[in-house]
Amino acid sequence: MPISGSTAGRRRGAMVIASAVFCSTGLVAAGPAPGGGPFPPAPVPRLDWQPCAEGTEFDCAVARVPLDHLDPGGRTVELAVVRHRATGPGRRAGTLFFNPGGPGGPGTVQMPQNYESFPREVRERFDIVSWDPRGVGNSTAVNCFATTAEAVAWRTTKPVGLPVGEKQRRDWIDAFADLGRRCELRDPDLLRHVSTADTARDLDQLRQAVGDPQLTYLGVSYGTFLGATYASLFPGKVRAMVLDSNVDPQAWTNHASDAEPRLTPFLRLGSDLGAAATLDQFLSLCGAASTAGCAFSAGGARATRDKFDELMRRLRQRPVGDWTYGRTVGDVVSGLYVVHPGWTDLAGRLQDLWQGRVPPPAAPSPEPPVPVPYTGDEQAGSILCSDSPTPRDPGAYHALEEAAALRAGDAGRFWAWAAEACATWPVVAANRYRGPWDRPTAHPLLVVGTTYDPATPYAGARAMAAELASARLLTAQGYGHTALLNPSACVGRYESRYLVDGALPPAGATCRQDARPFPAPKPRGGVATGGGGKAAPGS
Repeated sequence: MPISGSTAGRRRGAMVIASAVFCSTGLVAAGPAPGGGPFPPAPVPRLDWQPCAEGTEFDCAVARVPLDHLDPGGRTVELAVVRHRATGPGRRAGTLFFNPGGPGGPGTVQMPQNYESFPREVRERFDIVSWDPRGVGNSTAVNCFATTAEAVAWRTTKPVGLPVGEKQRRDWIDAFADLGRRCELRDPDLLRHVSTADTARDLDQLRQAVGDPQLTYLGVSYGTFLGATYASLFPGKVRAMVLDSNVDPQAWTNHASDAEPRLTPFLRLGSDLGAAATLDQFLSLCGAASTAGCAFSAGGARATRDKFDELMRRLRQRPVGDWTYGRTVGDVVSGLYVVHPGWTDLAGRLQDLWQGRVPPPAAPSPEPPVPVPYTGDEQAGSILCSDSPTPRDPGAYHALEEAAALRAGDAGRFWAWAAEACATWPVVAANRYRGPWDRPTAHPLLVVGTTYDPATPYAGARAMAAELASARLLTAQGYGHTALLNPSACVGRYESRYLVDGALPPAGATCRQDARPFPAPKPRGGVATGGGGKAAPGS
């Protein structure tokens, strides 16, 4: 469930989709080890900040942390870190750490690309720091190919989006089984130490490296699970924590059960239901708009839904160029993540396909101030498969797909296959955390949920708020994945007050997004204009 930097990046991203700093030489606070004892302390990393590139406002550094926090004197891994200093002279309140989701979102790329989305007061008062989690991007990364050409060749062996038909299902399963074998051969020790708990311990070391006595944090999507894990491992170190578009921790960990699960992680989360409900809203609102407002409109909600269903039937039989049914469904799900301009762009692509045209290529993402890293499927998969139990029989996924399609339509098919890579993943995480989630924290947390979210449904925000020992739920009435990228000035004000002063919204607080998805139809006289008569000529 990654959040990428631009509309183009975001629609490709659904998996299938984060102070004046000084060097500290203190020791990390010990957290509980899997056996119940404390983790041994490790030296706090030193951050030598330098401009990421000439002329940029972002600084970069590299932190070294233990591969295994139980063995702080052993192998280390590198974390690539990025910072934007607080912009308000003399008003700095500390450091806000940001995780952009995923799992596997490279913060060194996505924080700079999304920096302007943070509320103005937050940018003024906090240094905003993000990082590529271990296993990802410009950090010590899971990379299961010797060359770029190998990685490109592997991608051609599997269908795009989701498999259709027996042959594609076999190709998909074989491709991910091959990926797992390659990864185990390349660096099995790293694979065992890329769990969310490992990253939470890295985050506590980064907190100490910037000199903050407690953590201020904003995590979106999968980043909410990382935040909940940190709050559980280091409850006394929580200053303020915003969790936006939430992963239900009990569903993610399958309630800490050791039994093989019946459903995949995303089906347990209800991602298929969230995507289906959001798609229904997209089609209804598109149908209520004119074709000038929504290119795919058929003049009404029902007619537009029927048009979409007919397009999906056509694509199953006859792709448009390389736009297969599987690719299109994947594009639809990720295209729902960001309303503006994402929904308008998605409607244009669907209309192109309806008319038998290949949609134009996506606009390139803005260039980040760091080298664009390799972020292959194995990076997200290594984290997902470390944390979240998944059915281990690849042959079960077709039945899971059909069941998901019965309850959630085309979106159900997409989310049923999104975690199949874990069915044949070869490694189990050494130090994962599976709860409890209700440890009292030093300060309460703020949980933000959007009512129509295509990846982490609103039910996940309610579950997160209920599961944590002390949390306040803020409801964003609207659409898309994360309030951060689907702006609401109301949400921004509440988040700013909370992050700066610790002031929570009132219980039951609700906000609306700033702009509706498609332009409202213009009044055309009569009752619509309130005039009570006929429309004037030419109106």
